[in-house]
Amino acid sequence: MGSRKPGVRDRILGAASQLFYRRGIRCVGVDAIATEAGSNKMSLYRHFRSKEQLVAEYLRSRIREAWEHWDATIVPLQGNPRRQFEALFAAHLAKDKACRGCALANVAIEIADGDHLLLALVREFKVEMRERLRKIAHELGARDPSALGDALMLLMDGSDFTSLVFRCNTGPTTSLMFAANALIDSQLSAQQRIVHRERSRRRWK
Repeated sequence: MGSRKPGVRDRILGAASQLFYRRGIRCVGVDAIATEAGSNKMSLYRHFRSKEQLVAEYLRSRIREAWEHWDATIVPLQGNPRRQFEALFAAHLAKDKACRGCALANVAIEIADGDHLLLALVREFKVEMRERLRKIAHELGARDPSALGDALMLLMDGSDFTSLVFRCNTGPTTSLMFAANALIDSQLSAQQRIVHRERSRRRWK
């Protein structure tokens, strides 16, 4: 049997997701979304009460994708927090040419303080990301796990913006792994660094 064709709601959300990511949420109107989805405004509003609700669903879908990708990246490396950090940053470098940075950060730039629903979704995601990085830093045995997690989050978010200016991982993003490892090493004792390097060598043999 062939795969099921996406319904109208899925087509609208899929079209909106592509347009929002490529052009931004403010530059894309409901007419353009409906046309891209092969639908109309009446049908769009039947499935989504407002454009804000559609943007919110777009963010929720991006959040689900982000955590699925995160878990797929680090779960196979459970018990090796150094490699988990390295894998997360390597995944950042593996983004393709069409990448426009972090979808949630892009929305945060565009929305006003009054958009409580959208701001809440972005903030919840970033708070969870911060806690996850701090947790890995704690498992790593960092002297100050909170500081290391926050520093790595700043580096990760900063690399998203830099990749918009220097395309295809040119420019400063070529030093991303170096910077991440330097931050990690700064939070470890000399003995810890030796142990981690040995574990990493065994991992790649």
